[in-house]
Amino acid sequence: MSSVGQLSSEPRPYKLVSRVFHPEDSIIRVGAVEFGGPRIVVIAGPCAVESRTQVLQSAACVRETGVSVLRGGAYKPRTSPYSFQGLGREGLKILDEARQQLGLMVVTEAVDHESLELVAEWADMVQIGARNMQNFSLLKAVGSTKKPILLKRGLAATIDEWLMAAEYIAAHGNPNIVLCERGIRTYEGKTRNTLDLSAIPVVKQLSHLPIIVDPSHATGHWSWVAPMARAGVAAGADGLIIEVHPNPQEALSDGSQSLTLVHFRELVESLRPVTHAIGRQL
Repeated sequence: MSSVGQLSSEPRPYKLVSRVFHPEDSIIRVGAVEFGGPRIVVIAGPCAVESRTQVLQSAACVRETGVSVLRGGAYKPRTSPYSFQGLGREGLKILDEARQQLGLMVVTEAVDHESLELVAEWADMVQIGARNMQNFSLLKAVGSTKKPILLKRGLAATIDEWLMAAEYIAAHGNPNIVLCERGIRTYEGKTRNTLDLSAIPVVKQLSHLPIIVDPSHATGHWSWVAPMARAGVAAGADGLIIEVHPNPQEALSDGSQSLTLVHFRELVESLRPVTHAIGRQL
């Protein structure tokens, strides 16, 4: 379409992640899982690793629904210094146990250089969270790893700033990047953030990288997660990352936006007609 050509031909400060220099869609592989292919990839699990029982219960539910990627924060950057900060290395060991038992791929966040070394050793995919999107020193270090990277959009980042952050990673040797739209901060106070669904088609015109959506952090309330997940898939997202907890009311992190195991199963089923309608698979 002419609109694609006009938008893509504009000068951009990023090169390696630009569709101008790489016209074909990139497929980013995490084990046998492919981001950017015909299948919608669902990542699910608790916000934070709290205990072995909690993670294994969540992971079993995730596996039962056919989901292949488990999320869980071993390290948690929190706004308050008094909030639960994660179990660190012990959390990584628990995630690894879930992977070994159930055959799941694991994505978890690195919050600094020290944790990056451990996360890159234990996880299959390294997440760079919204608060670290422009931590350029960390982005350079991530670029030196061989692990696939999940790069979340910053709280108030423009799309160009987000793609420039991806460029840092690619320019330092790692092209295996999946972008994640997780909502941006606006004047609206009813939701935790404002989910920018328009970023999905815009990014897909500007960049060859896959993009997924995080409706959990975007909305901040479990009852709004499912409709925004379906909307993200309908808008062209290549996947979703969903927070799931066996007992959300007792969660140490983000319980209000976490789905119960029952609600998560219902969400997955509700995605099937949407993916079928747009010619993709779940």
